[in-house]
Amino acid sequence: MKNEYDNEKFFEEYGKMPRSRDGLSAAGEWHRLKPLFPSLREKTVLDLGCGYGWHCAFAAKQGAAGVLGLDSSIKMIEEAKKRNAGKQIEYRVCEIEEYEYPECMWDCVVSNLALHYIEDIEKIFQMVHRTLKPKGVFLFNMEHPVFTAGVGQDWIYTEAGEPQYWPVDRYFIPGERNTRFLGCSVVKQHHTLTQILMGLLNNGFALEAVVEAEPPEEMMDVPGMKDELRRPMMLLVKAIKK
Repeated sequence: MKNEYDNEKFFEEYGKMPRSRDGLSAAGEWHRLKPLFPSLREKTVLDLGCGYGWHCAFAAKQGAAGVLGLDSSIKMIEEAKKRNAGKQIEYRVCEIEEYEYPECMWDCVVSNLALHYIEDIEKIFQMVHRTLKPKGVFLFNMEHPVFTAGVGQDWIYTEAGEPQYWPVDRYFIPGERNTRFLGCSVVKQHHTLTQILMGLLNNGFALEAVVEAEPPEEMMDVPGMKDELRRPMMLLVKAIKK
């Protein structure tokens, strides 16, 4: 998301989210994402769209030899350095599309909730494949195509204000979607499942896991969380470089 996180109002609202305050334990997808990680001991890890650096810190705690976190937001990188610094971790202000992706550099590339801002996602798949070592792991979580397809990315409500159904519109027409997030206008990119999964297969990856993540049972008491079981919100993929 081009510099939106550097908007003062947006950044302030983002900081109020449970995952921003409490880290990975407060992220609804973490119970499904964590088991997909390979062993990171003595491995090198690249985080695309690192945000506050929670996954960078996780990799360091797992014994990673070196971690690089990239984010296009100056504010996010500054926050990551405050919250999740470590001797093995380097943070850099850099667009995902503009990183150099040196050949056979990384053992694991991870990206959490960033790829749905990328227009040419297949190009990123190509670059990630190039920068991974043989048998390297590409692990990412992005907004599910059912979630991004809708124009407003919101429920259709009853007159009483209760969520009635989630509209899926223009699913087979990929591209830009203008929506609202944390009170701000945000531009996202919609990609179909075919684009995502075949994009990986056509660029030298083998799929090891595809997970449509639902919230854990212990989060069901959070207001509005039960509604998340009525629609897929997140798509988790683990791919291996052939």
